[in-house]
Amino acid sequence: MNFDWSVVGAHRDALAAATGMTVLLTVATMAIAVPSGIVVAALRLYAWTPVRAVAAAYVELFRNLPLILVVYWAFYVLPIATGLGLSPFATGLAALALNVTAYNAETFRAGIGSIRRGQLEAAMALGMSRAQAVRRIVLPQAVRRILPVLASTWVSLFKDTSLVSVIAVSELAYVAMQIRAQTFRVLEMLTAMAAVYWLLGYPQAKLVDWIQRRYAVTE
Repeated sequence: MNFDWSVVGAHRDALAAATGMTVLLTVATMAIAVPSGIVVAALRLYAWTPVRAVAAAYVELFRNLPLILVVYWAFYVLPIATGLGLSPFATGLAALALNVTAYNAETFRAGIGSIRRGQLEAAMALGMSRAQAVRRIVLPQAVRRILPVLASTWVSLFKDTSLVSVIAVSELAYVAMQIRAQTFRVLEMLTAMAAVYWLLGYPQAKLVDWIQRRYAVTE
């Protein structure tokens, strides 16, 4: 079998731009999903019963749907149902954010639930409102406890961005597959794509290990 690795070098600019798109999708998704996850978790814990039920239904829906199905639904069904047409990038970002928000909501809910209720009651006894007590007392402690989980979610999200390639978002997997189709260099492009994911993903995985050691909470 003849290998031609020059195809990777010849398309390095396109691959670099696609890698940048993958990173952008990851950052933008987490920028949306972290605050949204906090809001959904707070609704599940402290809102009126009907609102809690809606928040719980949202979490269960998106946690139990395959992400690729959400991507397809947002791209093909949503425009037909609502008349709202989004770009592939916006559609992919929305699908990823909806999915990750559901997971983050459960992560934050677990973190908040791990803080002893007496701390919340003591803060309220000192004159804080429930919202102030949660924001100033409970949430900072919960964030420290769940930081390793959020870091792991980040790493998983970085890899899951490849799923939006099915709707032609120009991230790494899509561009690599396009180059493969044009050049017929299957092994070279798949290997290059795997190498980029590994080179970017491995340091992130090691960072997660460090965060888990650094912020481990023992009682």
